[in-house]
Amino acid sequence: MVSCRPGHPRMKGASQSRRAAPLPSPHIVPTVSPRPERGLLREGRVLLEAVSQPGATIMVMATMPLYDYQAYSGQADLHAMLDLVSRARSPERIADPPSPSDLRELLAMDVVRSRTRLWRDWAGELVGFALVDPYSNLRFEILPGAATSELESALVAWGEECVGAASPRSSGALTLDGSCYEEDLSRLAFFERHGFRKQAVRTLQLARTLSEPIPSPALPPGFQIRSIAGSHQVGEIVALHREAFGTDHMTTEERLAMTSVPDYEAALDLTAIAPEGQIVAYCMCSIRREENRLTGRNEGYTDPIATRPEFQRRGLGKALLLVGMRALRERGVEVAILGTTSANTAMLRTATAVGFHVRSATVWFAKEIASNVSGGWLTTR
Repeated sequence: MVSCRPGHPRMKGASQSRRAAPLPSPHIVPTVSPRPERGLLREGRVLLEAVSQPGATIMVMATMPLYDYQAYSGQADLHAMLDLVSRARSPERIADPPSPSDLRELLAMDVVRSRTRLWRDWAGELVGFALVDPYSNLRFEILPGAATSELESALVAWGEECVGAASPRSSGALTLDGSCYEEDLSRLAFFERHGFRKQAVRTLQLARTLSEPIPSPALPPGFQIRSIAGSHQVGEIVALHREAFGTDHMTTEERLAMTSVPDYEAALDLTAIAPEGQIVAYCMCSIRREENRLTGRNEGYTDPIATRPEFQRRGLGKALLLVGMRALRERGVEVAILGTTSANTAMLRTATAVGFHVRSATVWFAKEIASNVSGGWLTTR
């Protein structure tokens, strides 16, 4: 049993000069702080206000970069990205991927920081960002009013570049992937507009109110549920996760990044221990308090969750969910959330058995990227 969470430039009003004498030419340098890997997206005419001498203000037109891109350079950029998410989305969409918690987890990893690019306007305001996670998923946000076809294309092109650079010797087709909730018409149109193809698999988000009774968990004889004992168990949990999913997804760096966010609580990071002492299942519960504050919700998560194949069908996943839900309720949470894929029928059965129901679905897209003869990368449309 496995489950996982699979602006326009500012302008000021003009004031009239109170002097008849000719004004000296103003010196105007609207810049942002120097950063590595900067580039110009396109130029345009913008209206600027400049004070040329005391008591005199003039308005001038100048050709300036509308947007320029920069590499991610640290915590200041993370805070700017979090602020952009809160300004670009309505409260009910704050938790959409990439959510604030997603960004904190992702940008705790070196590989993701190297695959993150930010776009700012001539005044230094962040208008968009894009990153590619370790599984070739494009995560992005654009400030409403700042979206242009050039900016959208630049975000997608950055994603393609990251995927190509990650596998420079691959002879087969690679894909840049993306996702959005199925009711998010704007994101759906974005992916279709840029040549992404809809995939059959969906990620389902299930919810369960915690105001209803939660049954007592039942474990096989000799098994115990404990909170994670420390970072020394991360390697064992990563191996368990890979075995349960039958994949090489999940790394030690990724698992540690999940524990690095401010809201992480080790007491909610649950493990099922076999009589011999090894970890045979886990359920990483969490409360995203920052997102709850921004959305007005009161929710907690009961995933990712996984059980080693040889220990499945013994009720360990169900017991972990029940313990996790009780722990969330003790902390005042009202609704438990769980994510899994539409193909994971075993997880869906277990979740339904303890009261979860499907609340929403995430649609996945893929854009094929093929190698060209010069060793670079191009997109196959």
